[in-house]
Amino acid sequence: MKRYDLLKQLAALVTEEDLVVTSIGGVKPEWYSLMPGNGTMFADLLGCATPFALGVALNLPHRRVVALDTDGGMLFNLGALCTVGNESPPNLTVIVLDNERYEGVVGCPPTHTSGRVDLERMAAGAGIPCTATARSLESFVESAAMMLSDGQAGLLVAKIEPGVFKDIPPERAKESDGIEDKYRFMRHIERLEKITIRPRYVRE
Repeated sequence: MKRYDLLKQLAALVTEEDLVVTSIGGVKPEWYSLMPGNGTMFADLLGCATPFALGVALNLPHRRVVALDTDGGMLFNLGALCTVGNESPPNLTVIVLDNERYEGVVGCPPTHTSGRVDLERMAAGAGIPCTATARSLESFVESAAMMLSDGQAGLLVAKIEPGVFKDIPPERAKESDGIEDKYRFMRHIERLEKITIRPRYVRE
């Protein structure tokens, strides 16, 4: 299945009340074209999406949080699986978009998931209560809908084809940088939660 088709299905399952964190790579422009609101944090570093989403989920336990990670990102920070399993916030769903490639690297070298590595089994071994692997759009939608509503921490590996969707309309193209993305996301949380997020340099 293609990542863009999968993301279209996921966009129908999340609401403006949910918070999403994406990894780097093709998922960023594709998700932005579908969900251009301020409820998404677009991570700029490999391996940061799941830890960032975990922190948001732990601090906002009443709000659904979705991490859109990648096989490359997850392999870069496998310790995050253990922390998610140990904490198991019931409002967190991690979706690993696994194309078995480092798509942002010249030559698109294969990741270890193209061989014997099974991220779902690793997640289950780390203690994440609900895990699954989807190899079709139908199974993805079924598993994603279940994990978003079952009240358990979940990790869903979606096996997708390599490649980036190239037909995003210009008016849907992502033009903001990481700094702007961060503040848009913070202000969005402030509005949702009716709170003020103080900069680190502001002391009480």
